[in-house]
Amino acid sequence: MAVLASLLRLVGTLAIVAAVAWVGWVESQIHWYARHDEARPANAIAIFGAAEYDGRPSPVLRARLDHGLELYQRGLAPLMITLGGSEPSDQHSEGAVGQDYLLAHGVPESAIIAETQSSNTEESARRLSIIARANRLKSIVVVSDGTHLFRTHAICEKYGLTVYTSPRPVGHSIPLREALRRTTHEVVSYTLWRMHIH
Repeated sequence: MAVLASLLRLVGTLAIVAAVAWVGWVESQIHWYARHDEARPANAIAIFGAAEYDGRPSPVLRARLDHGLELYQRGLAPLMITLGGSEPSDQHSEGAVGQDYLLAHGVPESAIIAETQSSNTEESARRLSIIARANRLKSIVVVSDGTHLFRTHAICEKYGLTVYTSPRPVGHSIPLREALRRTTHEVVSYTLWRMHIH
């Protein structure tokens, strides 16, 4: 019994060490992607969705759209893709709201593709891959919040996309509690995705 107890303690200790190492690695990747802007010339700029308020972009979505618009105006890509569906009770989708916002800021309709069905990051990436194949897009600059980009990049690669991540600027310092919440959410979400638990 003593040997079994020692073995169980060893296994438990190794499991804890492995879990801590995993969390540390994922967290380091999240922060690396959040700090590095890989924006460069590509075939398209894809803006991952965030909440919309009755047809208007939320502050988070607007910041993503503004950053994507700035990249477009710099001439990095000739096409913009807005991503995101809607809740059952909503009349507007994130993708359509993003399209309207870009149109209002001078982007021609012919330069925008709105994806309006996806309900999470993986669905957005999957539908983005379909759009990319249909339009022969070889490379895409992906815009989202910094902490979201490590997971987004990994999922896009799973679907065969070549993407360069570009975090939207943060206009003010984020409170520590909110920063921890965002990072924890991404660590858990990425881990569950890798474990094929959705």
